[in-house]
Amino acid sequence: MAEGSRSDGFQGAKTGPAGGPLPVRWSSRGRAMTFQVWGWRREDASQVLAWMPEAEGGRGAAMPRRTPATKDPTAVERANLLNMAKLSIKGLIESALSFGRTLDSDYPPLQQFFVVMEHCLKHGLKVRKSFLSYNKTIWGPLELVEKLYPEAEEIGASVRDLPGLKTPLGRARAWLRLALMQKKMADYLRCLIIQRDLLSEFYEYHALMMEEEGAVIVGLLVGLNVIDANLCVKGEDLDSQVGVIDFSMYLKNEEDIENERDVQIAAILDQKNYVEELNRQLNSTVSSLHSRVDSLEKSNTKLIEELAIAKNNIIKLQEENHQLRSENKLILMKTQQHLEVTKVDVETELQTYKHSRQGLDEMYNEARRQLRDESQLRQDVENELAVQVSMKHEIELAMKLLEKDIHEKQDTLIGLRQQLEEVKAINIEMYQKLQGSEDGLKEKNEIIARLEEKTNKITAAMRQLEQSSSLSFTQS
Repeated sequence: MAEGSRSDGFQGAKTGPAGGPLPVRWSSRGRAMTFQVWGWRREDASQVLAWMPEAEGGRGAAMPRRTPATKDPTAVERANLLNMAKLSIKGLIESALSFGRTLDSDYPPLQQFFVVMEHCLKHGLKVRKSFLSYNKTIWGPLELVEKLYPEAEEIGASVRDLPGLKTPLGRARAWLRLALMQKKMADYLRCLIIQRDLLSEFYEYHALMMEEEGAVIVGLLVGLNVIDANLCVKGEDLDSQVGVIDFSMYLKNEEDIENERDVQIAAILDQKNYVEELNRQLNSTVSSLHSRVDSLEKSNTKLIEELAIAKNNIIKLQEENHQLRSENKLILMKTQQHLEVTKVDVETELQTYKHSRQGLDEMYNEARRQLRDESQLRQDVENELAVQVSMKHEIELAMKLLEKDIHEKQDTLIGLRQQLEEVKAINIEMYQKLQGSEDGLKEKNEIIARLEEKTNKITAAMRQLEQSSSLSFTQS
């Protein structure tokens, strides 16, 4: 493998004396750049300085060189990719939590994370030969997830339906972004690395996804579930993107280190002041709590004394309750006996009441029938009286007409004496009839008065019967 070139996509790395890749590019100036990488040890930096060529500053030539043991290049590649994945995931989580809102596609740590994941999935990928060219893409293993994890069918269909994606690499990049938004990237890749017999069709035996480093990366991906991302996959050019890892995001010089230390010291001092203020508040709270405890102890002693008095009162009340219960039992027994005697008397009175009630009902029905007959008779008399009154009115009307006729014919009175005598005779007869009708009317009025007296007597007797029946019912 030529110096400065890597099959897994790392650019700008040099190889050391033992053939292992260096994690940084050194400048051609007279001194090496001082750096700090998350998770690296100081011994790694000394090895890097020892591997510096003499032409790049001369300081590395004066240092005693070590002869590191020969390592498997593929193991070193896997270790480098694992370290980069750790740095990328850790930096993404920390920056996202400090960012405090949903991440989008333009967020640099998120872009670098996808680049690192793409290199991890490309490591040890087999080259598939076709008639026209060699095909080496990560879309094949990711497409296999649909068969192993049924819930991944939706994301696969969504990727295939996206317009503008022409290459398998673009589909794989879209798949990674959708899986991150679903917060199921770790679940999908876990199902994939478990099936090593299926992965062997796509990866070499020494690939990262076939070794323990792949399981470690999948475990690290679980931490990304705390991140909320809103990525616009539709319309983004994912086919022509160049995946280059930007090491400047993970390297720091001495000035940055000193600034971070100053910031950390200021934060620690602020925390110290906050803790001291909190301690003072807690001390005041503790003193107030002590005073409250003393007052509670005093009130507790008073409550204990009151409890003892209450217990004595309860004992006395229990004794009185026992006596009252015994007396209540005796009263209850006497009451039950009295109730049994009263029940027998009530039953006998009820039987007598039922018999008397039956006789009273018969009398009431008879009186009601008589009242109905008398009412009908009274109605007939009233109708006849109305007829007589109408006849009287007619007679009076006729008399008025006759008087009027007499007044009108006074001039002809002399010539009509004979007729007048006849009219007088007729008047006398009519007067006699009127007297007879008036006598009959008086007799009918007397009959009506007698009938009213009888009806009043009958209604009074009925009221007396109803009062006697209601009194007997209330007594029973």
